[in-house]
Amino acid sequence: MRLSQLIVLGVVLGLGLGWWLRRDAEPARAFVPAPTQATAQTAPAALAAPAPATTPAPSPTVAPTAGAAAAQPIGLLLPVQGVQRAQLRDTFTDARSEGRVHDAIDIMAPAGTPVLAVADGTVEKLFDSERGGLTVYQFEPSGQWCYYYAHLQRYADGLAEKQAVKRGDVIGYVGSTGNASADAPHLHFEVHVLGPEKQWWKGESINPYPLF
Repeated sequence: MRLSQLIVLGVVLGLGLGWWLRRDAEPARAFVPAPTQATAQTAPAALAAPAPATTPAPSPTVAPTAGAAAAQPIGLLLPVQGVQRAQLRDTFTDARSEGRVHDAIDIMAPAGTPVLAVADGTVEKLFDSERGGLTVYQFEPSGQWCYYYAHLQRYADGLAEKQAVKRGDVIGYVGSTGNASADAPHLHFEVHVLGPEKQWWKGESINPYPLF
């Protein structure tokens, strides 16, 4: 073989051997599949960008109406000493003479039994009427309600108009004055919702029976 041919053969063999050695030296590349649509949709939530924090809107509040009155008085004391709640009868809607409705409850008790103030307040009026006999009109401090005690045998000693009384104070004694029967002494008790004029003789009656 000629020298020139040997040189060409050597060059070809050298190039081939070099390519073979470089191929073995290169690291194998890992196959990474392209993400599919299903894979993208099921990615963990932790990888998603966090949603911006939001502050909840404050709940609207309704301011109380100035001077709004409560629906009814609470915490009233039963006004006849020694009488229990179970002894009361609801006579609020009972019929009376001349087509009237009772608008009160009658609390039966022996004559002379002490009558007690049902709540704190002021003696607004002491009055002797044909129907009610000796009566007491008591206003409570807020001026929302009037408490009316009737058919008294007599007033407590020293009781006077505009006098402050406390819940449980003796203000009179059970009797049968006015149009009450002498054979059935009792306290006729009413609760009135006062109007803005605060008139002791005028007000809307509410049933006292559920208040005790």
